[in-house]
Amino acid sequence: MFLNYIKEFFVKKSLNVNLNNEKSEVFTKNVQTIGLLIDESTFEYSEAIIKELALHGIALENIKVLAYKEKFKEKEAYSRPTFGKKHINWNGEITEGFLNEFINSEFDLLLSYYDVENIFLMLVTSKSKAKFKVGFSAVNQNLNRLTISTELGNYKLFISELFRYLKNIK
Repeated sequence: MFLNYIKEFFVKKSLNVNLNNEKSEVFTKNVQTIGLLIDESTFEYSEAIIKELALHGIALENIKVLAYKEKFKEKEAYSRPTFGKKHINWNGEITEGFLNEFINSEFDLLLSYYDVENIFLMLVTSKSKAKFKVGFSAVNQNLNRLTISTELGNYKLFISELFRYLKNIK
């Protein structure tokens, strides 16, 4: 338990360095590819979000999902790429191949679907090479270019607001 606090402290230092080095890109085109980062410890309707994105014209093959579980079990089979605390070391470095692949993918949009400040999810969001990042307003404001103020369970409103704002930005 105590070691988890120390690890979170060091990962938070790495996150702060990443936030200070963040570069902003200009968003000028239609969204084709989406990276979806979901905290499945608190939200279990990730399939519904994917369907909602598809209803707004995003092809299913262009949506890449990465899930986080607070209590990650190695022997359990997950339906999508899933990571936990142990996939990030004390220096805030990613130790898993699929996680690095997600971070290095240049998505048009990264949707950070978590509303609680989880240092491991925030680190993945900050390291992502996505061109435009969207998340909840309850999470660190420096992390995302666009924040939407809704409840976690109201994913339909979140997605509709997202596309409404994107239409206005272009």
